[in-house]
Amino acid sequence: MKHKTAKIQDVARVAGVSTATVSRALSNPQKLSEATLKAVSDAISATGYRINKTAQSLRRQKANAILVCVPNLGNPFFSQILSGISKGFSSTKYSVLITDSQHLDQKEMRIIDSFSDGTIDGMICLDGNFKSNQLDKFSAFNVDDKIVFACEWVDNANYPSIRSDNEKGAKLAFRHLYDLGHRKIAHVTGPENNVLTLIRRDSLNHERERLGLPFNPEWIIRGDFSVASGVEAGHRILDMKDRPTAVFCASDEVAFGLISALTSAGLNVPKDISVVGFDDISLADNFVPALTTIRQNRKFIGLRAAEKLSEILEQNKEQKNPYSAEIVDVELIVRASTSRIHVYSSNTY
Repeated sequence: MKHKTAKIQDVARVAGVSTATVSRALSNPQKLSEATLKAVSDAISATGYRINKTAQSLRRQKANAILVCVPNLGNPFFSQILSGISKGFSSTKYSVLITDSQHLDQKEMRIIDSFSDGTIDGMICLDGNFKSNQLDKFSAFNVDDKIVFACEWVDNANYPSIRSDNEKGAKLAFRHLYDLGHRKIAHVTGPENNVLTLIRRDSLNHERERLGLPFNPEWIIRGDFSVASGVEAGHRILDMKDRPTAVFCASDEVAFGLISALTSAGLNVPKDISVVGFDDISLADNFVPALTTIRQNRKFIGLRAAEKLSEILEQNKEQKNPYSAEIVDVELIVRASTSRIHVYSSNTY
C-alpha cells in the first residue's frame, strides 16, 4: 500500500503545535524556542515531510557564507585542512565561518536554522559522527545537497567527501614495522565507532592475518586521538607480560603521549619499542625522537573540499548531487622513532 505524502498538518499534529508554528519554524526559526524547534524537527523526520524547495528558495537570500564544522578546534591536526579550505574560497564570493561540532545533538537545529534563515549557503563537515536521524533532518529541510564531508565521512550516507587513503596508510605503517623485523605489533586506535578508527584498525588486522603474524588481544588498545590516551596506552604496554616490540598509533598526538610514557619509564624509543604515528602534524618532525608517521595531505583535502562545495553551489541545478568519494594519497615518512628490531630482544618472533 502506497503511503500518502505527508502534509504540514501531519507535522503539526505529531509535534503537538499549530500549523502556523510549523510554518514559523521553517521560515523564521529564530523566533521559536529550542524545545519547539526540536519538536517540529522530530515530527518532520517521523512523518517524512518534505519542504517545498521552490517556495523555500523564494524566501531565501544568498548569504555568500560557508560553515565549517570541526570536531575539536583545539586539535592542531585540523589547522592545515582549515588553511586549505580558506585558500579554496579566497578567490570566491564566499566567506568562511567555523564552529566546533562537539555535542552535535544540541547543534543540529542551529545548523538547519543557519541554512533556513540565509546565514549560510553550504557546509563542509570534518566530523563523521553525525547520526542517521540528524542526516534525515538535513534531507527533510532540503539542505543535504549543500554539504560536503572532508577527512571524515558517514558510511552509507549520500554525501560527497574528500578523504585520505586510510586503508593504504595503515598498511604502509604496518608493513614498515614488519620490514624492520617486528612481529609483535600493537595498535592504539582512535575513538570507538569512528570511521577512521574502523578502517585503519581493519586494514592493520587484515595485514596481520595475511602475513600470519601472532596476535594478542591486549595489543589492540582503545584511544581517542589524544595525547592523554597515548600516555594511558603507554602505561598499559608497560604492564604487559607479552610486550610488543612496535606500536602503530592512530594519530601523531597518540604517538607523542605513548613515547612520553615509555621514555619516562626508562625505555628507549626506538631501541626498545618502535613507534609510528598517523597525520604528520608540524610537531612530528621536531619531536624527540622525530616521529615516523603517515603523512596526510591535509591542506589539499581542505582545498578540494572547498572546490567541490563551490562547484555544487554554483551549478544551479535542482537535482541532488550524486555521492562521490575522492581519495587522496598518503605517504610514509620515516624518521627516528622506528628502527630494526634488536636480535637480542626476547620479543623477536
